[in-house]
Amino acid sequence: MITRSEGFNVPTLWTKGATAPAADRRQASRKSSFRPEIQGLRSLAVLMVVTYHVWFGRVSGGVDVFLLISAFLMTFQFVGRHERREPFALFKHWLHLFRRLLPAAVTVIVATLAVSYLVLPRTRWLDLIDQGWASLFYSENRLLQAQAVDYYANDHSLASPLQHFWSLSIQGQVFILWPLIFLAAAWAARRFRLSYRPLLAYVFFLVFLVSLAYSIYFTATNQVQAYFDTGARLWEFALGTLVALVLPGLRLSRAVRIAMGWVGVIAMLACGILLNVQAAFPGVAALWPTVAAAFVIVAGQTQSPAGVDRILSSKPLVKLGDISYGLYLWHWPVLVLALAWTGKEHAGWLSGTVIIVSALALAYLTTRYIEKPWREWKWPEARKRRAVLAIMLAVSVAAAPLALWRNQLDTERRVAQEQKVANNPGSRALDPAFTGTVPAGDVTLLPTATDLPQNWVSLDGPCTGDITPQDQAVKDTCFEQKPSGNPSRRVLVLGDSHAQQWSGAVKPIAAQNNWLLYSMLKGACKVAPAGKAASDDCETYNASVQKEIERQQPDAIILLGTAAAPSSPAEELTPGFADLVGPWMDKGIDVVALRDNPRFTFNMAECVVTDGPDAQACRPAVRDALAPENPLAALKDSLPGLAVLDLTDRICTATDCPGVVGNIFVYLDDNHLTAEYTESMADEFGRRFFEATGWK
Repeated sequence: MITRSEGFNVPTLWTKGATAPAADRRQASRKSSFRPEIQGLRSLAVLMVVTYHVWFGRVSGGVDVFLLISAFLMTFQFVGRHERREPFALFKHWLHLFRRLLPAAVTVIVATLAVSYLVLPRTRWLDLIDQGWASLFYSENRLLQAQAVDYYANDHSLASPLQHFWSLSIQGQVFILWPLIFLAAAWAARRFRLSYRPLLAYVFFLVFLVSLAYSIYFTATNQVQAYFDTGARLWEFALGTLVALVLPGLRLSRAVRIAMGWVGVIAMLACGILLNVQAAFPGVAALWPTVAAAFVIVAGQTQSPAGVDRILSSKPLVKLGDISYGLYLWHWPVLVLALAWTGKEHAGWLSGTVIIVSALALAYLTTRYIEKPWREWKWPEARKRRAVLAIMLAVSVAAAPLALWRNQLDTERRVAQEQKVANNPGSRALDPAFTGTVPAGDVTLLPTATDLPQNWVSLDGPCTGDITPQDQAVKDTCFEQKPSGNPSRRVLVLGDSHAQQWSGAVKPIAAQNNWLLYSMLKGACKVAPAGKAASDDCETYNASVQKEIERQQPDAIILLGTAAAPSSPAEELTPGFADLVGPWMDKGIDVVALRDNPRFTFNMAECVVTDGPDAQACRPAVRDALAPENPLAALKDSLPGLAVLDLTDRICTATDCPGVVGNIFVYLDDNHLTAEYTESMADEFGRRFFEATGWK
């Protein structure tokens, strides 16, 4: 299953039940622009999104339908204005549009924040606040790109309840861009005496081709990033615009349109079932649902009992279309928060039905008592200044709790850091020679629970000078901590995230001894000799790293030598470890092999946050988490000179492996040590390092 949230459109052309601008009302008196089958198409798409999310855990393709519909409606609006020689009045248009969009969105954001405060663990609060700001200002997709979010995880309950705003963010960005293109085309048409519609068709066909090519390439190379990329989605909007531009000139028989309507609806419904959407969208595979929706739109009103438009124009679907914006807004946070509250990974048929019914009820109430009254409020329409004030009012309703909540967390962090030396000895509390005290009672653990997910070790910046890798893939993963002047030694940390975490203990030592500390780290890619990497990509990366080591000749390499099994005493040597490090040692490079830390099948950090540090569940027995002997000890004879560091006695006691030691969180998840905790091991790490290597 996946946790990826799909998008939703808000029509830019007035629809049934909406209050239209004066010009639109005059036009409506001549000929109604309302197309009930499109309202039904929107309802069908939102039902696909909701049911696929709640019950099937698959992407349905409904997001792509929404993007196409929004562009289709917006095109009719602006082309109609041009043909009626009405001014575009873009600023007024944007004010009117976002004044309509924000109230419902703000309502959902604020309600989600309130329930999340009660339901979600503190470890997820900081990310929720960031996503709240991004959702409010239509940049959620960019935030998710920056976070490299994996939306193919199996557990819906771990997803952000606001992540579905990514599609609204893309639409908000396009709602700014598209009118600018319409305006530029109108100016060019007047300036060079060109026909407006054909000019628009050429422009948007070019946008379609360029964006589709970019989307196909980006999806093939980095699908997770491409999914949230505005540029990779523009072709779907462009296709909707092209349909609107060519539709008036199409002359199709009723029989053809009836067939197109049914083919389109069936293809839409089958998309999420037949396509391997997980690895394909939004590339060429997204043509399936968008072309299917285009077929339905082109089919239009057939006035035939056999036409699919008869179903799409039915009163239930049209009524559902009236609340479809609210339904999309509510269904995802209701799903995620319900799963988090119940501790389930996905909804069953009964619980899923309750979730959908709840989302429908909330959507109706939001539309009826918030969105509709705000939309029909006449005062902001009189002057632009009033519209700006109305928008600012809506934004402030969400901005205030976001700012206050963040300030509370920042204050908590600042106070805890000020008392760190006295209250948080961390691993030093496990030193037999420790003579201090570990304060009990109302002491803030470090890092604060809200900072835990981000408590990773980082160096100062990208590698520079002669240690800059020549291969771009390695260069992107190379970071350094610069010494003062010429370094006394050059120390390289190599491997994956489990090597990265130990940099927290090495950094203070490097600073004290004026080392150039740098790292080449790739997630889920252990250092291994040729032919033993976890993937082809990792194999290529490791080969490039080997070349860099030969070129740079660091004084020492620090890497993991073992891999622990989750919640098990099983622990293995890294495959081919001796073959890997032997050639380095032959060239005079000191190799420091670290023993892996215990790992778990549950999130240790959330266990502590939820149950408390003294809970038995958060203190698994040593015999169940740690091998009795260090597997690296067997290499002492075959690799004389290998420096082996085992600091598991500074992670676990003689009896258990607690989630908190010395008032510091040991883990930030189920297997990674926090930067705070590894930093607390710096003194002991340094003592053992110098003893093992013989360095002065």
